[in-house]
Amino acid sequence: MNRKIKKSLIVLVVLMLAFIPYINAGTPVKSAASAGTELGQQLTRILDNPLLDGAVAGVSVRSAATGEILFEQNGDIRLRPASNMKLLTAAAALDTLGKTYKFNTEVLTDGKVKAKILKGNVYLKGKGDPTLLEEDFDEMALVLKNRGVKMIVGNLIGDDSWYDDERYSPDLPWTDETEYYGAQVSALTASPNEDYDAGTVIVEVGPGQEAGQKAALSLSPATDYLKIINKVKTVEAGGKKDISIKREHGTNSVIVEGTIPLNGSKVKSWVAVWEPAEYALDLFKKSLEEQGIKLAGRILQGKTPEKANLVVSHESMPLSELLVPFMKMSNNGHAETLVKEMGKKEKGEGSWEKGLEVVETNAKSFGVNMDTIVLRDGSGISHVNLIPANQLSKLLFTIQTKDWFPVYVNALPVSGISERMVGGTLRNRMKNTAAAGNVIAKTGSISTVSSLSGYVIGKSGKKYIFSVLLNNVLDDTAVKKIEDEMAVLLSNQQ
Repeated sequence: MNRKIKKSLIVLVVLMLAFIPYINAGTPVKSAASAGTELGQQLTRILDNPLLDGAVAGVSVRSAATGEILFEQNGDIRLRPASNMKLLTAAAALDTLGKTYKFNTEVLTDGKVKAKILKGNVYLKGKGDPTLLEEDFDEMALVLKNRGVKMIVGNLIGDDSWYDDERYSPDLPWTDETEYYGAQVSALTASPNEDYDAGTVIVEVGPGQEAGQKAALSLSPATDYLKIINKVKTVEAGGKKDISIKREHGTNSVIVEGTIPLNGSKVKSWVAVWEPAEYALDLFKKSLEEQGIKLAGRILQGKTPEKANLVVSHESMPLSELLVPFMKMSNNGHAETLVKEMGKKEKGEGSWEKGLEVVETNAKSFGVNMDTIVLRDGSGISHVNLIPANQLSKLLFTIQTKDWFPVYVNALPVSGISERMVGGTLRNRMKNTAAAGNVIAKTGSISTVSSLSGYVIGKSGKKYIFSVLLNNVLDDTAVKKIEDEMAVLLSNQQ
């Protein structure tokens, strides 16, 4: 296991295994789920909330043992799932690629080393790894150093041709292009830390040494690829802290504006870069320099020739580990990368079109009715994605028979557990309730949409699968309490 993931990858064995003995591998039974049952009446009362006036709530609750629908409201209505779309993507990735699957990044050359001089080009070929850190580039550069290279008389060329050249999913708003969750998808990229938000850098703003000075700015990782325009003024202690960090569209110019008081805490912001392959190249060039290797040529983008010889191949963590930051932290970039990787592996083309065809085929194999679903991306950021709650709960029921199911469940956020890589996006929800540590589910949120789908065990020991899709809401944060109330209710079932 890699780095801090090894420490954070806490497998909740009891909760996961609790589902497996009760699985019925047969077709899930559709009952005449009625609000007339006691459970139905309780759920209906929760849904009778003014926050849902004018909104649409799709709800599906099943028995995890039989697949029987115990309650539904608008269960067959197609709704936007937000990041609950990642439930399909993760299942397809595990089923198609396998839990031990790893991404490779290669360093190759078409030259030879003589008298500590490599005469020829060096190629950095990306194959989709979204987890490359600065230290990984250092390790690859060290291999060249250990081979006696002191100078490269040639160019450093980045190759991101493993995928197509479409950087953004079809419906991503242009206003999201600079946000970490809307970063460009590239076969060659880099991440600033172990959250693995590929294609981003962390901009940190702190006060200057005295009032009137410009703020102190830093980038992580340190890179010259971005141009930072510092317009932040340090003001007296107790003054207003108001910081804006924006990258100009189509450029790598980041404008930082506002004020920060002398006693103000630092402000951090993740900013998506323009053209992440060149960003990765800049980091690799810096690593080469730190190893004492001088580059005489230029930094370019291009394809690796077939005759090039492999110098070193860097492997990512296995998919079983990558799934943790992907699902716990709801990483959009990981979702879209996995879609393209599935397209590359199964269809020979690393594109959204081919990757989503794989996701669709996979979902069909789990009994999901794709005739009622619209797939536009792997992350759920698109407002065009549509899926009924009953189909999400059906997916969650069917996949329980898969040998990778424990890995899948382990990657889902756990309610009320403060450890980031365990609780994930549910770490601050349902604390001090019967649901704390008991709800294992995927969250979702985009403008006017909130969702929560997953697994829960009642006090009686009965296991439930649930999916809640709330659409056309005015406050996608406030309605999360409705999702939480339903999950707590299921946790309290005797």
